[in-house]
Amino acid sequence: MSSNIVLLSEGTRGQHAGSTSSRARPLPPGYIHLGIAKEIAPTLRDLGIDPDDLIREAGLNPNLFNDATNVISHAALGRLLGLCVARTRCPHFGLLVGKRATIQSLGLVGRLMQHSATVGDALKALVSHLSVQDRLAVPSLAIVGDMALLSYAVYQPEAQSADQISDGAIAAAVNALRALCGAGWRPTEVFLPRAQPIDPEPFRRHFQAPVRFNHENAAIILPLRDLHARIDGADPMLRTMLEEKIRQMKGGAGTAFSDDIRRLLRIRLASRRCSADDVAGLLAINRRTLSRRLKGSGAGYRSITNETRFEIARQLLEQTEVPLGQIAAALGYSEASAFTRAFRRWSGVTPTAWRTADARG
Repeated sequence: MSSNIVLLSEGTRGQHAGSTSSRARPLPPGYIHLGIAKEIAPTLRDLGIDPDDLIREAGLNPNLFNDATNVISHAALGRLLGLCVARTRCPHFGLLVGKRATIQSLGLVGRLMQHSATVGDALKALVSHLSVQDRLAVPSLAIVGDMALLSYAVYQPEAQSADQISDGAIAAAVNALRALCGAGWRPTEVFLPRAQPIDPEPFRRHFQAPVRFNHENAAIILPLRDLHARIDGADPMLRTMLEEKIRQMKGGAGTAFSDDIRRLLRIRLASRRCSADDVAGLLAINRRTLSRRLKGSGAGYRSITNETRFEIARQLLEQTEVPLGQIAAALGYSEASAFTRAFRRWSGVTPTAWRTADARG
């Protein structure tokens, strides 16, 4: 692939939601619409498990899963997925959930994708507007030579079951692309931020493409030419109406400014273009305004950057076998020793000790 990379990332304003319905209020940081997660209950049934009992065990009301527009916190979702994996003894439970999802699982964003002019426009809509559905992870679309990379990265601090969430999101995204491109569409490759499972066949069967495990981010790789494909049945008038509806949803009360910065940092740390000046420029404000607004949110830029680096490092150490040198490079460190010193400051132990302790359970 060429090193000429163009990166598109999600906007920095999102929508609030209440504890049961998203229709009126903005979606707070760390919450998502059920959407894809609504498929947890039928997936449990398929595996012979009573979903209501397990959902209650996770501290949730089973009725929550009756409506895809209801919302759930990342802590509750991670706890529930962890229980699902343990109870079903299925290490690819998240994949099974995502396989059941459709483009409609993405709510208004999915409908906007269906009525976009081209596949590229649909993916740009997903990247630009997913925050109205999901404040747990951030998507991005990068152009690398003649290939496109659609990525999905969990950014919330201490998110549990991030590997299961990523598996489900990428499986659902492939379903969405098949809805736009035709049932026979397949990606060139798929990257997943998880250790290679004992049996990788379920992943290969769904994606119908080579799957690369132990990657820094979840991503779908597709030919650049696919972005130019026209979408059959797209209605320009309906597209305009959906764009206006989403604009209204994003125009309500803003979310925490510090959460917006975390979203930007999650996809820019590896590019090393993540200084306070860089981020201020992306937001069309000056460095002093950035500092003042972050101070109002109760956090400084350096502390948020370190929290984000620690979260990425923790996910890679716990859920993949990515070597320390590669993790250091992904976080923007020139040497593994510098990463090790930073990680010790954050956690009190070395990255190797953290990974070893996690492996012991």
